[in-house]
Amino acid sequence: MDTLKFVAKRLLYLIVMLLGVATLVFFITKALPGDGTAANLSQRALSDPEVVAAYKAKHGLDKPIIVQYFLYIKHLLCLDLGTSIRTNTPILGELARCFPATIELACFAIVIATVFGILFGIISAIRRNSIADQAVRAISVTGVSIPSFWLALLVLFIFYYKLGIFPGPGRLSVIFSPPPTITGMYVIDSLLEGNIAKAWDAFKHLILPGTVLAAFTMGLITRTTRSNLLDVMSTDYIRTAKAKGLGQKMLIIKHALGNALIPVLTVVGLGFGNLLGGMVLVETIFNWPGVGQFAYQSVMSADFPAIIGVSLLVALNYMIINTVIDILYGVIDPRVRCN
Repeated sequence: MDTLKFVAKRLLYLIVMLLGVATLVFFITKALPGDGTAANLSQRALSDPEVVAAYKAKHGLDKPIIVQYFLYIKHLLCLDLGTSIRTNTPILGELARCFPATIELACFAIVIATVFGILFGIISAIRRNSIADQAVRAISVTGVSIPSFWLALLVLFIFYYKLGIFPGPGRLSVIFSPPPTITGMYVIDSLLEGNIAKAWDAFKHLILPGTVLAAFTMGLITRTTRSNLLDVMSTDYIRTAKAKGLGQKMLIIKHALGNALIPVLTVVGLGFGNLLGGMVLVETIFNWPGVGQFAYQSVMSADFPAIIGVSLLVALNYMIINTVIDILYGVIDPRVRCN
């Protein structure tokens, strides 16, 4: 009963926060200069007042802002995100088209960041002040500090242009056609199609952008794991277990790591939410047709309905991830109780 009450409360908070985000983003976008007319009509069309008036009437831009707001909220409650001014297609369909590409890349990146981040953090903690510790700390600081767009250009130049080890931008090589859309994720869809070569090619296209996106989150996970593991290792119950002759491997795995991973879980969740929001520059450099690239195109064309749709999607991602993290806290540490 307590669990159901907690989930119901979180779902209520989710609806309220989504409404707040929709309201905030709507009025912020309306406060920006321009209404999308100049960005989406030719100069010849702009010189014709009838064409401009018809365009504004079609997209509701001729109505007062408060009327536009209530109409949008009404459509939102019906799960209708409206129509993109730029493409003249439903925004929900556009997001459904580009979101799987972002999910595929984000999942690959967060797995790399989590596995290597926790591994490096453990090595750095148990080899404190050693050469290995200094090397791992240098890697983590570099990952956090280096700009993603610069790292993207660097790895493309070295591993694609110079060495030819990995494929270049895009999701598939030109010799392959996109697989039938089932999940929207090319690796999985290619496997379901039964084409192993296409799945392997799609996976190789994930490596460079996925590694670039993982660098920042991996650095944060490494530093957080190291710091918290060192704190836990200095507690009384760990010293008692060590005095009883428990080996270092079992000491870390059985007693220390569970408590140290609670803050790490938060970093992983926030990092995953950030990746699901789409990394605009990295997706643009690697020609990855995800949410980030769609958001960039929407902003450049002043496509206000699409901008609001992307903002709602990003907000929903973060809220769902935070809810999952709250529940996982109790799984990792039974002492933690969700209020």
